[in-house]
Amino acid sequence: MPVKKKKSDFISTGNVAQNRRATFDYYITEKFVAGLQLTGTEVKSLRQGHANINDAFGVEKGGELYISNMFIAEYSNKGYASHAEKRDRKLLLKKKEINDIIGSIARKGTTLVAIRLFFNDKGRAKLEVGLGVGKKLYDKRETEKTRDWNREKARVMARF
Repeated sequence: MPVKKKKSDFISTGNVAQNRRATFDYYITEKFVAGLQLTGTEVKSLRQGHANINDAFGVEKGGELYISNMFIAEYSNKGYASHAEKRDRKLLLKKKEINDIIGSIARKGTTLVAIRLFFNDKGRAKLEVGLGVGKKLYDKRETEKTRDWNREKARVMARF
């Protein structure tokens, strides 16, 4: 028998999942906030915080954008109906934004990457996606060096 959750355990606004690896692996050139076409059990599962967008990326099918490889766990209190955990989900954007993204994806080396999954102030599920250009290994090392230097600088400044 599934464990009942309290009302306070559900996420009504705020972050559900974040892809920290995106900024490490890609230079994010442009960001967009898109709605998602979801089923009821997917939204309920998101409210419990059961999602993973670390491997999610955008694909173009028939002039529309879909997010692929995004994991949303099955809803624990489902009845007879449920959803596939890793299906392609349609991104809801304005036509001009879709055309800009499709044009950018067509260029070599540009990818549509999921950055953050959240509920906005109205309680709607949104996905922040970014156009990313892959980093080389030496770029990643440079990012790591600057991050370490900033931490060390903060430690030194905290002493004074």
